[in-house]
Amino acid sequence: MIYGIGTDICDIRRIRSSLERHGDRFAAKILSEGEMATWRARSARWPERGVRYLATRFSAKEAFSKAVGLGMRMPMTWRLCEIAKQPAGHPNAGKPVIVLHGELKRWFESQGLQVHVSVTDESEYAASFCVVETTTH
Repeated sequence: MIYGIGTDICDIRRIRSSLERHGDRFAAKILSEGEMATWRARSARWPERGVRYLATRFSAKEAFSKAVGLGMRMPMTWRLCEIAKQPAGHPNAGKPVIVLHGELKRWFESQGLQVHVSVTDESEYAASFCVVETTTH
């Protein structure tokens, strides 16, 4: 049964502007440790790819926070919610997945929930869609 649905659209120009003003501090506020390493690697090779990566993560976390009904309040925090990919060799390799950490993970599991997420980006926008459903019947 569907618990919640969340969607978000993010103006990539706004993310770029925040990075120009605040640098790595802005990315560090939004990204988990694993995401931060990916962001740094992508930004070093092609800065625009790093901006788009950050925008899609920002958008997906916003969509998730809406789907679970918490917004950006505890236990939901930017860094406890990670947007990863199914690894190579997995039947859905490359598919985005949400990996939760700490108190957010404990809360989510205690509610008996599971999540599905989709992310996309174009020249000026990143968008995400998230569906959270109950695992208990």
